[in-house]
Amino acid sequence: MSKKTKTFPLPLSSVMGRSSFEKPDYFGNRSRFDSVTVDGRPGKRKTDVPESKPVRFQGASLNGPVASKTLRSMTERLARAGIADTVVLNAIGQIPRHLFVEPGLSGQAYEDVALPIGAHQTISKPSTIAKMLEALRAGSRQPCMKKILEIGTGCGYQAAILAKIANEVYSVERIKSLHELARRNLRSLRIANLRLHYGDGMLGLPQVAPFDGIIVAAAGVQVPDALLDQLAIGGRLVAPIGLERQTLQLVERVSENKWESTVLDDCHFVPLRRGTV
Repeated sequence: MSKKTKTFPLPLSSVMGRSSFEKPDYFGNRSRFDSVTVDGRPGKRKTDVPESKPVRFQGASLNGPVASKTLRSMTERLARAGIADTVVLNAIGQIPRHLFVEPGLSGQAYEDVALPIGAHQTISKPSTIAKMLEALRAGSRQPCMKKILEIGTGCGYQAAILAKIANEVYSVERIKSLHELARRNLRSLRIANLRLHYGDGMLGLPQVAPFDGIIVAAAGVQVPDALLDQLAIGGRLVAPIGLERQTLQLVERVSENKWESTVLDDCHFVPLRRGTV
């Protein structure tokens, strides 16, 4: 009797440039998730990004003196820095970042800096988010991906942006206080296609897999086996890899048992951890 075999890859942290690999043997246990839906619907606003649709969120008018000008300035800076995907630029330009940081830090909300959000975690720089989303979309001309999984909800800012570029978004957070913070931050935006989960992100969400996009907001030594399994064939995963020296990497699943990785850039993220707290 013939037996189907799999070959296993080197850890992604050891891969430089582009390579093919098979997924490593990793965690096999599963977790239970407390699922919370943040629902509602967006309205409209005017924006100067060519392919955008006007949007206004309840409780957060983007025509205000702070958000309107600063959002436009931020997306213009991202475009000048090399972000060319207008879908990504439009999505970022629709989400008021100051709603996701402490009031005392709101003056820095639209600068290209990471800011503390509590529990020793940070909200990523807009340029980092834009770069990851552009890699995830792979230059697609389609306005929306089908289903995206985010590992590391944090304050909810990136999840809100992802909901603008995908039909369905699932976001997992392992720190209870941040899961609750994201729920509060997102409530006024009333985003119908975003679901928040409290659980171990290293296990993914097998009950709603596969995903055609996975984005990881914390750095591990390698991509967890569960996440590679839950990536659809043809899907793309973007994650920071490494400990002291980290690189942002793109993983593409090209067949049932084959993945390809590409190193995108150096980066710095908080560490990816198991379990919940």
